[in-house]
Amino acid sequence: MTTAAHDGDRTWFAPDEVRLVIEVVSPESAHRDRTVKLRKYAEASIPHYWYIEDEDGASVVHVYELDEPTGAYAPAVIFRGTLKRPVPFEISLDLDKLTPLRSKQENRLAHGKDPLTH
Repeated sequence: MTTAAHDGDRTWFAPDEVRLVIEVVSPESAHRDRTVKLRKYAEASIPHYWYIEDEDGASVVHVYELDEPTGAYAPAVIFRGTLKRPVPFEISLDLDKLTPLRSKQENRLAHGKDPLTH
């Protein structure tokens, strides 16, 4: 989410124009999304950082808010099922509709686990 005027040709935003960053975590990006990007976005003073990840076939949203005195993110809330949030804008979202439901076996395979041994 940005405060900048819409420009369909624009490919980047200055940090002071960004109010919210949302990352979708994949197995390949998990470490970066949970640690590196969390630190870098806080250093850029972006007020809100959310990341969405799969938890046994369901979408889970981790919400962080910038603590201005420390310049670090503080965990605000974790949403499962439904996301309802008044900031940085009012939103209500059914998280179960973000991804198709998978069986436990499909979920294990998606995470690189052998369903016969795990």
